[in-house]
Amino acid sequence: MAGFAPNVVICIDHGSVTGGQAKVAIESALGLAAHGARPIVFASAAPVDERLTAAGIEVVCLGQHDLLGNPSRIAAAFQGTWNLRAARALGDLLARLPKDNTIVHVHGWAKALSPAIAAPIRASGLPRVYTLHEYFLFCPNGGFYNYQKHELCRLEPLSASCWATACDAVNYPRKIWRSARLAYARGPAKFAELFDDYICISNYQEEIIGRYLPKGVRLHRVSNPVDAQDLGRKSDPASGDFIFVGRLSPEKGAFLFAEAAARAGVTPVFIGDGPIGEELRARYPQARFLGWLPPAEARAHMRAARALVFPSLWYEGQPLTVMEAKAMGTPVIVSDVCAGREEVSDGETGLWFASANVDSLAGALTRIKDDALVARLSAGAHDAYWRDPPTLDRHIERILAVYREIAERHNTAA
Repeated sequence: MAGFAPNVVICIDHGSVTGGQAKVAIESALGLAAHGARPIVFASAAPVDERLTAAGIEVVCLGQHDLLGNPSRIAAAFQGTWNLRAARALGDLLARLPKDNTIVHVHGWAKALSPAIAAPIRASGLPRVYTLHEYFLFCPNGGFYNYQKHELCRLEPLSASCWATACDAVNYPRKIWRSARLAYARGPAKFAELFDDYICISNYQEEIIGRYLPKGVRLHRVSNPVDAQDLGRKSDPASGDFIFVGRLSPEKGAFLFAEAAARAGVTPVFIGDGPIGEELRARYPQARFLGWLPPAEARAHMRAARALVFPSLWYEGQPLTVMEAKAMGTPVIVSDVCAGREEVSDGETGLWFASANVDSLAGALTRIKDDALVARLSAGAHDAYWRDPPTLDRHIERILAVYREIAERHNTAA
């Protein structure tokens, strides 16, 4: 965006790619630098992505453990509730930046930075924006999901029923700690009220989160960027496997896929690993498990696949895997309760199935055995994606437009 080159302080838990949230934040920093802005990445946990250093981007990384990696549970609990070191370091950083040309953009805080960063951001008086990659600002476990019952949770966050429900993936004591942290973030820290502007990454996410946002906030829709190459339509779309790509954890629906595949008489292929990997292998020995693969190899498998299965049981934000599959011309079978459905036109670029319903998913897998249907869905997926691809350049153009709007409003009010 010509003539607009702000300083952008990007707040994120990790200085390297550890998941979709960090991937978007770091690639946004790289894109902003390429467009003439001055991004500064503020992170708690090391290491630092080498691409940031190579691009000459300033990184303030505290070299801390994230909460899961901290060898001391007590230290992790204190850090996760109020990371004093992060608050002080962020305050020092913001104090040395020009007030009339700096934006603070928070991408994440729940895994290392803590609600403590709210205080220095508020004290700085700088314009700021928050991207909703997940829901930790409104739900104790970040997903509106009951990990014990393996179902969506519709309880009011921090209500008596919420406090009493053992929904955490680990145990009830961690649920109580996370609830206390959220109560502090929403109470004394007023973290959610700190922001007048929020970025949603999908329309479905906006529907889910709308009622929890403070009144009067402005919502901006900015899609995640996808790094993809147009390889053209597939020459043989009906070959290949039914694949799952991602973390093997309960809320991702890996067990559902494995059982549905068994009923449909197909072999499920899993790319990735996680806490349920060992149990999944034991229960479904006929499945193929490839583990985590280098990005280029994973993309090659996705291109060769008959279909990507995305059986997530929770809402999600905007699943990059679904978008990457479309770019490859690979049809997607997606749960109808997650944001991934927004990227799939049922019967045109893939198929929807009823969330958490193994028979519905088995039926979709059976339908995809039809070579003619696969060929049509594959062509539809490829063409739909490349008509309006969510490239990094488009992402940066949209982000800069949001920054400019926020900055102009802030400077006018000052």
